[in-house]
Amino acid sequence: MQFVSGLSVLGLLVFFASTGSADSRPPNVIVVFVDDMGYADVGLQGTTPDVRTPHIDRLGAGGVHCTAGYITAPQCSPSRAGLITGRYQQRFGMDSIADCPLPLEETTLSDRLSRAGYTCGMVGKWHLSPHAGSLAWARTHARINDRGQAALSQSQVLDYYPHKRGFQQYFVGERNRYYANYSIGDKPANDEAAWTDEPGYRIDIQTEAALEFIRKNKDNPFFLDLNYFAPHVPLAAPQEYLDRFPGPMPERRRYALAMISAVDDGVGRLLDLLDESGTADDTLIFFTSDNGAPLALTQPDKRPIDSFDASWDGSLNDPWIGEKGMLSEGGIRVPFLVRWPAQLPAGRVYPEPVSSLDIAATALAAAGAEDRSGLDGVDICSFLAGDTAGPPHDYLFWRFWSQAAVRSGKWKYLTAGDGARAFLFDLTSDEHECQNLLEENPQTAARLRRALEGWASELRPAGIPSGPMNPQEQAWYSHYFPTAPE
Repeated sequence: MQFVSGLSVLGLLVFFASTGSADSRPPNVIVVFVDDMGYADVGLQGTTPDVRTPHIDRLGAGGVHCTAGYITAPQCSPSRAGLITGRYQQRFGMDSIADCPLPLEETTLSDRLSRAGYTCGMVGKWHLSPHAGSLAWARTHARINDRGQAALSQSQVLDYYPHKRGFQQYFVGERNRYYANYSIGDKPANDEAAWTDEPGYRIDIQTEAALEFIRKNKDNPFFLDLNYFAPHVPLAAPQEYLDRFPGPMPERRRYALAMISAVDDGVGRLLDLLDESGTADDTLIFFTSDNGAPLALTQPDKRPIDSFDASWDGSLNDPWIGEKGMLSEGGIRVPFLVRWPAQLPAGRVYPEPVSSLDIAATALAAAGAEDRSGLDGVDICSFLAGDTAGPPHDYLFWRFWSQAAVRSGKWKYLTAGDGARAFLFDLTSDEHECQNLLEENPQTAARLRRALEGWASELRPAGIPSGPMNPQEQAWYSHYFPTAPE
């Protein structure tokens, strides 16, 4: 028998104390990504009294509530591309939905975590594959039909699906049709990729798929990318969810609240399963939205509930100005919660700006992944824990359609339509984007403009947008900023 010295025993004790146990492992990572959900519609924001999200609030109360959380675009495909790569999506030419698909040469968070030994699973909405509107891509990779749409084969679409982007297990779909390589419910177990039709309510289906992934993989480190298709139109909810919100209100609002409540139930079931499996403390969870809510300017309530057209989805962005498609706060400032009981304090409110870009950087640092090259986000754990002072970012940048913006500290500079409209806002003031301070602070505006131009010079294509606003942008900026300088 080999003798172990007292010094060696002390060294082992120090090692175990620092790592937690002899068989400690990196944390699981879960991203809960909702669709077109505005800043207001999480209960702990304290903004809208009619919303009820006790389980999402529980997630936030058990971790850090980031009150200045941002997404990289006010539209789903580019914002999803930014999150899953950890890079400004404009660096690889994905400014808008029309720029799909996500280029195959871009490395995803799931690619990197797979190489670090994680099992990666994707559930729900993907929206990073080629589609009928991918005309630029189709000119070189497919063809354009006589209706002016990209003509795509199923194999061309599937070539850009999650199983080609680092995910070993997947349940990809938005409503009742899914491309999956595992089964849920009473269906026989199956690990062969196939299309499957799932009965039931879309949000509950996506919850079941997420729970099944966790059950299958709870014994080893996993990454779950859970993308709820809610409260995006077409609005839909079973009566059991609608009955939770009686009384007079716009009907579109009732449906949005019901859909958000269904997502909240799913988050609660997810948290309960982590508790039951003994993995809750060692699971890093992010909750956020892909952009702000679409409001259709005046929140009209007369569209058919099940219509898929651009309209108000019933969600709200209060107290911020604007909506989906805009680089005002209403379009890009979103709910942002982070929980990791083993590393982050419970119940902390964090006011400094953070970005969806930080999700990849934080997850990879937590996983101990060696490959963290080329990221635009930063590991925010030490900031959220209070161990590092100052903001994580000197600047955050945006470019979308004819708009561009930058935030630095309390200041935000926004330009739209080739500089025809320019704004400088103090986002920490009560007036936030209700008061344009450009004329009073020209040097600050010039500094932010230079930083924005420097960032934009690195993009593809390079530069701040140079054309006029499109009709939709003109309507938005005339409605929300009627006194803006021309």
